[in-house]
Amino acid sequence: MKSPLSQIHTAAVFPSPVFLWRLKVLFFMIWGFSCCKIGWDSAMRMSADLRNLFLYEAFLYYNPPLLMTLMVWLWGVNLWVFSQANIGYAKIFDLDQNHLTHKEVWKCSTWMTIIVPTSMTAYLYLYSHGKLLLAASLPVSLYIAVAIVLISPYDIFYLSSRYFLLRTLWRIALPVQAITFPDFFVADILTSMSKVFSDLERSVCRMVHGLVATIAWLEADSVCGSHSMGIPLVLVFPYVCRLFQCLRQYKDTKDKTNLFNALKYSTAVPVIFLSALKYHVFPDRWTNFYEPLWLLSSIVNSLYSFYWDIAQDWDLSGFTRIFKFSRPSLVSYLLYGQKWVYFWAIGSNLILRCAWTYKFSAHLHHNYMTVFAITALEILRRFQWVFFRVENDWNKINKSSYDPLPMTIIQTEEETLLDTNSQSV
Repeated sequence: MKSPLSQIHTAAVFPSPVFLWRLKVLFFMIWGFSCCKIGWDSAMRMSADLRNLFLYEAFLYYNPPLLMTLMVWLWGVNLWVFSQANIGYAKIFDLDQNHLTHKEVWKCSTWMTIIVPTSMTAYLYLYSHGKLLLAASLPVSLYIAVAIVLISPYDIFYLSSRYFLLRTLWRIALPVQAITFPDFFVADILTSMSKVFSDLERSVCRMVHGLVATIAWLEADSVCGSHSMGIPLVLVFPYVCRLFQCLRQYKDTKDKTNLFNALKYSTAVPVIFLSALKYHVFPDRWTNFYEPLWLLSSIVNSLYSFYWDIAQDWDLSGFTRIFKFSRPSLVSYLLYGQKWVYFWAIGSNLILRCAWTYKFSAHLHHNYMTVFAITALEILRRFQWVFFRVENDWNKINKSSYDPLPMTIIQTEEETLLDTNSQSV
């Protein structure tokens, strides 16, 4: 048994959790201010024309990891809400006991939040001070490090969770097996990140061809730029995977709903390829013929996807219970049973569906801030979609577990009990 003196000494050596949390927040604020100050000063050292080209290139390399960091943060929020509302997400996703909790997800996203902006700030600083080779090595090193961590076979950095993610991605890319809930759930999320993957493809292309930190846009664009057919192929790939998943589900279940779902994903194909045609046809031909077709296909895709979200993926027949927490919470008080949540979910989903389709417009290619904002908004739309989609599946699981037994089974059990009682008598 510890003496009171030893307990006082232990308390003096180890500061309280509240103090540590405040210290972390202070360091985080100092770090954020330093990154902003160094990045701003570095950008202001360049001329206006060079600054615009360079910032576009910097956003090209760091846009994918920044948006992935945002997605990880929001996924942690999803898991936190599920845990507070007693939603068995581990059962829904068929996860083992070693699955990541919201705290562990937030720990990963915190490190991502520190590493990615720090690398971007150092990239700006080194390039503005003429150290081009060192600047070029930073995004390349970041991409290589992420790839090594993701595929590392060693039992570090949550091996079981990384293996689950890689296995799911493999099943999505080759949907030849029976489709599970994690398969199409992750595939739906990947459709929202298609622009992230297209930027990732362009970044890796520039790295492979040694065009990082060169501002050689004529040479780079001819290989890895807007005219490359690799961009629409990468953009359409998640939709094609999801389409084949629906066809596989129809083969297994014979449910025609899966065919209509496959049709929904097929409507994204003309939107993507018609937009890409702008760089391969004459301007008059694009304006008079292809642009109206692109606009029509965009409207069809947006409205069809919006209808499917509301009518099929979500269950809005009654008040959602996803925000009914087991313990009193301000979040639960503000969101549970409030009608404005439904109006917000439906209205924002429609607007952001249209905005996400509009971002495929070719003339937004060099407006990197607009594209970044629209992509971030699409990730936020998918974030709120997750709540209603998971709750819908959880309600189906609970409903099936509480379905009454057929009368034939009940009668058989009653006859067995009667026979047992007669024998005992």
